[in-house]
Amino acid sequence: MTISLRDQLLGLGFKDAPKPAAPAKRRDERPKPHADKPKAGQGGKPAHARGANKPGNRPAPHKLRSREDIDLAKAYAIRAQKEKDERIEAERLKQEEARKRREAKAKLAEFLTGKSLNAAEADHVRHFEYGGKIKRIHVTAEQLKALNAGELGVVQQDGRYLLVATDTLVQVEAIFAAAVALKVDPNAAAQDDPYSDPQYQVPDDLTW
Repeated sequence: MTISLRDQLLGLGFKDAPKPAAPAKRRDERPKPHADKPKAGQGGKPAHARGANKPGNRPAPHKLRSREDIDLAKAYAIRAQKEKDERIEAERLKQEEARKRREAKAKLAEFLTGKSLNAAEADHVRHFEYGGKIKRIHVTAEQLKALNAGELGVVQQDGRYLLVATDTLVQVEAIFAAAVALKVDPNAAAQDDPYSDPQYQVPDDLTW
């Protein structure tokens, strides 16, 4: 077994060289303290980022509305929506009414086909009030008596006035009541319909 040179020297009485002593620490060589931790509320952001939160850089806070302002705004919004709904409903009803009138007039025109009793030889004028104006229809002497007795009636269709029988008048009233221009009640007082008197003459050009 080979003996190392160090072991041979130790066997001859040599000693290991003493190890040099570690140099003493100087007082000014104390460990440096760690960098200051960010203060609470800074969130660990760098200085330039924290500067964005300074009073001079942050946006101005919005003015908070009071409870009364909020309630008033809600009330206005509700009222505006209600008025809008009412306008829409009124327009819907108007269109529905117009549609019903068109359908009724079309049905009435079909129903009145061949039911007019207007005579070409009519030489008497019967005046009556309709639509706030004085209107007239030409009839014969016999038709005038029947009209005043409630046995005939007058219907308005497309600006024309048609003389019809009472049973026809009743059906016209069921189809489109606004088309009934003259319906005489034989039991009514004479003053209720002054134009029923044949001697009562009204100028042809008189309108109300």
